Amino acid sequence: METGEDFGPWLARQLKLARMTQTQLADAADVTRAAVSAWITGRATPRAETIERVAQALGTDLATVHTRTTDTQAGLPVTWYHRPGYHDGGRDGGNAAAFAFDADVQVLARETCQNSLDERLTENGRPVRVRYTLHELTGEALDAFRKAILWDDLHPHYQAVSQSSAHQKVGRVVDAGVRDMFEKGRLVLLRVDDYNASGLTGDDYDDGKFAAVVRRQLESLKSRRGAGGSYGLGKATLWATSALGMVLINSTLSVPHEGRTERRLIGRLELPWRSVDGRAYAGPAWLGRPDPDTRGADVARSWWADEKTAESLHLTRDGDEPGTSFLIVGAHDVASLDQSTPDAAGDEEDGGADDGTRDIRAMHRRLVEALGRDFWAAMTGGGSRLPLLETSVRTLRNGEVVVEEEKVDPTVTQPSRTRALRAFYDGTTVDRLTEAGQVALRPVPLRLPLLGGRPGTHGTHQAVLLVTDAEDADGTSNEVHSLRGNRMTIKKARVSDLPLGVTAFQAVLLAGHAAGESAPFAEEAEEFLRAAEPPEHDRWGQTEELTLRWSHAAHRRISRLTTEVNTAVKDLVVARPKRSGRQESPKLRKALTVPRKTAARRGSAPVLPELDGLDASIGENGEWQITAEVKLPRADELPDMTPVVLLDVRSGSRPKLDWAELVAVDGCEVEDGVLRFTPRARRAVFRGATDVAGHPVRTALTRLVLELRAGKGSEA
Repeated sequence: METGEDFGPWLARQLKLARMTQTQLADAADVTRAAVSAWITGRATPRAETIERVAQALGTDLATVHTRTTDTQAGLPVTWYHRPGYHDGGRDGGNAAAFAFDADVQVLARETCQNSLDERLTENGRPVRVRYTLHELTGEALDAFRKAILWDDLHPHYQAVSQSSAHQKVGRVVDAGVRDMFEKGRLVLLRVDDYNASGLTGDDYDDGKFAAVVRRQLESLKSRRGAGGSYGLGKATLWATSALGMVLINSTLSVPHEGRTERRLIGRLELPWRSVDGRAYAGPAWLGRPDPDTRGADVARSWWADEKTAESLHLTRDGDEPGTSFLIVGAHDVASLDQSTPDAAGDEEDGGADDGTRDIRAMHRRLVEALGRDFWAAMTGGGSRLPLLETSVRTLRNGEVVVEEEKVDPTVTQPSRTRALRAFYDGTTVDRLTEAGQVALRPVPLRLPLLGGRPGTHGTHQAVLLVTDAEDADGTSNEVHSLRGNRMTIKKARVSDLPLGVTAFQAVLLAGHAAGESAPFAEEAEEFLRAAEPPEHDRWGQTEELTLRWSHAAHRRISRLTTEVNTAVKDLVVARPKRSGRQESPKLRKALTVPRKTAARRGSAPVLPELDGLDASIGENGEWQITAEVKLPRADELPDMTPVVLLDVRSGSRPKLDWAELVAVDGCEVEDGVLRFTPRARRAVFRGATDVAGHPVRTALTRLVLELRAGKGSEA
């Protein structure tokens, strides 16, 4: 029979939990006090018939004593421990760390995936696997779960919070979460499982990963120097995403604690100050086994649960691979519930039917979108480099599949950037872009300052810039995605002041360890850039840590890096030969129509100028940005032409959109919205942006027709 913890330490803990002395056990098992002492110290083990009497004395079954993979249920039961109110009368209206982030599943995905990357076990070379499970409970399944979390014991605390909710932001959220559960008869669980990660190792109270996550705030104990997180705030997103302020945890440890590794369970509840039955409570509470070593055994600590308990709490893990499962109870996502978001519009396009799963379907989509956007590089491998991360999302209702498990594929979500990174790993980059599909590499210097504000440069780190053609699935084009060691996208920025008519591109900047372990000063660059990130880890710039460790002007080194990057990008994309033929992508051809015959012959007159090439995108403010190429016939004089943008509708006349901007690029000039062409020119290029104020519907939902009309806007 498989055994867990050594008999001696296990027995000693059971005696504490049962508040039983060695003498009492000796009397109950009909052995001497010296025999019990020898068992506990490991100098001897009981015989089979004696083990049966030990099990009876502890009030447990024989298998529990043989396997020792869980504690007995005798003595102190699992319960909620609520931190008492402060003796000085101070009150907390909630955990301030949770206010650093929005109740948004996309923010949750970014922070939790980053933490899992930081805790990846690197010795085996395998990626860390992170799976998100949305699970809606109703009816009997919901009743069973409430019983498992001891809801009756918690209800008075939630009532107290609801009564004072008008004066507390956290209280209002919690009150709404409780009402939603009872009025709608449902509860959404969101579980985040990682595998091939370190797990919550360490003691319940002393320094270690367990205490840093479960007991403390603003403490970050990462396994690697190149970790993404540094503030200890990311874990707060778990509680911020719970409308009930509750997170349950099951961890499989990479390093044994108390001789065990599997099913280390704990729960933490974040509520504001409250008074229940005349007693004040400070805020947080923990679900666990009362610790017999604390005064009055009044403090709850983690416990080693059996499989049945883990299952009842929806915390069963797949196998014994190290890692942690976080169960967010009452998960809510404000963004996906906003009926003005594209997610809601997508539901309407699907027919508008609501089978009761619209909320969790929208959350599913937003999770997949966030993982593909922020962690595409960590999920990409090539050459001798393996992916660091694998992610997936699945959605259930009462155990039945609503949306099948969806593995996030970076080649689908970010095809161009993935191609660029693989080319770097495979060593197939080029110095210049001369053909479609190529990836150009350009080293870009980051000059690292000296610590302590001393003048001079510590060294120059050569970051790696990759540039390639953009594809439709990439999203916004002409952007640079910057990342460092953990390969999470840190900074996204459009390249400004690009000449008109350049081929759409995507760029990736690899800095620190992401540029390669052999890159000069990679470790120093990693440390410097990490210090330049705010708690959201979404940009590089001035921070307090940067000022304290380097100087108030240290952020200027990053500004110079940005300038170097933009210069290098422009050099690569502007100098390349233009593609021949039409420029429209398949996506553009669906949304933007160009009549191939823009003008008819008039007697023996030559053919009028006609549109021949297009590039279009949607700007940051929702405007259509169009660059058009015009084919000019051979003629000494060409008529003036007016570019007109119309909404493509199924019936009736096409509404006309106004130009917010219309400028000439080559072979023409613009005057009062009319194109006048350069004599003897064979081609002309102009650029325009539509006026968003005149758009009758959201730009992403429109189809356009672009026409050239002879004269000042008359029909061609």
